Amino acid sequence: MEDYYDRLGVSRDATPDELKKAYRSLARQHHPDRNPDDPEAEERFKLISEAYSVLSDDDKRRHYDRVGHQAYSDPRGGPGGFDPNDFGNVSDILEGIFGGAFGRRRRRRGQDLTYGLEVDFIDAAKGVDKAIEIERPVDCETCVGSGAKPGTELKECNTCRGQGYIRPQMIFMGARPCPGCGGRGKRILTPCESCEGTGATTRVEQLTVKIPPGVRHGAVRSVRGAGARGPDGNGDLHIQVQVLEHPLFTRDGPDILCEVPVSFPQAALGATIEVPTLDGRVSMKVPAGTQPGKVLRLRGKGIAAYGGAGKGDQLVMIMVEVPDRLTRKQRKLVEELAVEMGADSLPQQANFLDKLKKLF
Repeated sequence: MEDYYDRLGVSRDATPDELKKAYRSLARQHHPDRNPDDPEAEERFKLISEAYSVLSDDDKRRHYDRVGHQAYSDPRGGPGGFDPNDFGNVSDILEGIFGGAFGRRRRRRGQDLTYGLEVDFIDAAKGVDKAIEIERPVDCETCVGSGAKPGTELKECNTCRGQGYIRPQMIFMGARPCPGCGGRGKRILTPCESCEGTGATTRVEQLTVKIPPGVRHGAVRSVRGAGARGPDGNGDLHIQVQVLEHPLFTRDGPDILCEVPVSFPQAALGATIEVPTLDGRVSMKVPAGTQPGKVLRLRGKGIAAYGGAGKGDQLVMIMVEVPDRLTRKQRKLVEELAVEMGADSLPQQANFLDKLKKLF
């Protein structure tokens, strides 16, 4: 028989916390509800639960360390033996994993819905209220969600005796919705003609969604109760924000990046140019001798930090534009300028040539 410690994948000196962590991981992996198509899942789950129920009890663990599996040849006979109907600490762990009291009826809310919302780059940066339309199942107005034709009676389900759920005979499986009545606890004798007995119809609804300043692409905004209907309440609506690309701006955290072309004379002599920002155009000074790729900073012109704690900056990368066509006069002037400038006015080129000579 497999050793209980090996079954949980822990050493013989494992602490209670290590035992609990190992069991939680294995229980989550092998629980029958998580493996409906695996007939062996229940047996694996039973074996690891048996091991944990013994090792998590100090007296049982000491007895097991002394005697081994001989003490458990009779599940009820040996001292400290494993009783498959006594979960002990196991049920507490299962409640933490699967939520609610293990073995009790689980609340069945309606299905959550997902909506992809496209948001303009500037709207995402500054925040905006967006009106959307969603199509979702709601209670049928004719039968008020009962599924039965108005004026007719509902009969108590004889499968679950009106409870809405059944408890399988397998001890490690929790309560499940009754297949006879779909969890209602009652059977519909005469279905509603409007919804054909489903209790739901589809309706298009308008909602206004508040997009906070600085929201990121892929962020999810949830609206409680705006999902599909269910026996125990509506689900939620999850709105996934899709920020559209901007032709001039890109985002780097709270900062905005923007490339601005300038002419050679502007970069060489210095100039004041207009730069686009999230709030419109502003004037920015380009210092004389600005090199291509130089990044200038406009403080406070970036994106608001999430929650409104300050703003980022706008980073303006200077791109010196070289003309691709010159007139005869322009070409002559450039040639004269090149002769006039010489090597002394090009320190970066002189530095590069000096390094090149040393390498070769």
